[in-house]
Amino acid sequence: MHLAYPAVLAILLFCVGVYGVLARRNAILVLMSVELMLNAVNLNLVAFDVWLRDTVHSGQALTLFTITIAAAEIGLGLAIVLLVYRNRGTSDIDRLTDLKEPRPGDPEDAAPGTAADDEKAEATA
Repeated sequence: MHLAYPAVLAILLFCVGVYGVLARRNAILVLMSVELMLNAVNLNLVAFDVWLRDTVHSGQALTLFTITIAAAEIGLGLAIVLLVYRNRGTSDIDRLTDLKEPRPGDPEDAAPGTAADDEKAEATA
């Protein structure tokens, strides 16, 4: 088997995953794109293991570790996305700004009890 076929497939999978991470706003689609990138790495590990005819099969062993890490990552990621969806009602990444550093002069990031906070309370009442 030529090494070029699985390598090209892995490159295509990795590029689709990078595009998904950079272009998508839905958190679940971003997690799926990360999984695509990890699967591309797994494909490369197994392909190079077969091509090098390694007697220890270290590529396949590393693939098992990568699959384990991917399963843990997807479990924690989905738990975080579900909590965010319960609290916010959306899983849109662009709307999640709670951990964003406040910019100077932003009235919405002002300290509680200030005039900007009072204006917001009056506007919603």
